[in-house]
Amino acid sequence: MKQSGYTYFVSDVHLGLQVNDPADRERRFAGFLRSLPENTEALYLLGDIWDFWYEYRDVVPKGYVRVFSALQDLMDRGVKVYFFQGNHDVWTYSYFEELGMKKLQQPYKVEIGGRVFCLGHGDGLGPVPFGYRFLRGLFHNRVAQFLFSLLHPWIAFRFGNGWSRGNRLARHEEYVFKGMDEPLCRFAEAYSAENKVDYFIFGHYHVPVDMSLPSGARLLVLKDWMESSPYICFDGTEVHMLSF
Repeated sequence: MKQSGYTYFVSDVHLGLQVNDPADRERRFAGFLRSLPENTEALYLLGDIWDFWYEYRDVVPKGYVRVFSALQDLMDRGVKVYFFQGNHDVWTYSYFEELGMKKLQQPYKVEIGGRVFCLGHGDGLGPVPFGYRFLRGLFHNRVAQFLFSLLHPWIAFRFGNGWSRGNRLARHEEYVFKGMDEPLCRFAEAYSAENKVDYFIFGHYHVPVDMSLPSGARLLVLKDWMESSPYICFDGTEVHMLSF
């Protein structure tokens, strides 16, 4: 039985990143959230919505009032908001869930309107290089997280934001997605061998991808919000890659 409402997917907004115009990026994202129609059923935040997020037990990053207000309004309307941790906002522990969102772990399989979706941020899926896998493991390591939490927030946020901005500025060329040679595609094909999936939707790569896999599934990757405002909408029948 098909659903009657809409489901939206968005990734890699990188709120707070001091590249291009961060204030404009936040306004665009808040505007997108407030533009979702009344028959919206769910919103999936696929990671790296924040460029650097680290929450202590009693301290969270300041700002983003427009975004949190828009998200709260959506949830007050009955829209279900789900989020995945990206590689930039991995240090989310309980605050988002206190607001009413639900945290999911990739790869996450869900049936929506009779179609099967596999969702996630996309980092670490497939045969990725050891160096990246080690770094990702370190970011998720409880001991490393505890040691980082011992830093004063003034130091921690400046270090985290500076490191993230430096990585972004070091990328002089847009990433070239390698098709079926990409670890994400190899993951999707292996996953499809054991699971029926209609759509794989991810972020992380910062380039738009819309391709059919040998299994018959469709793989979509969302671009970041640095210069445009991409999102995906499932209307209950078809999936559309759009821009706000």
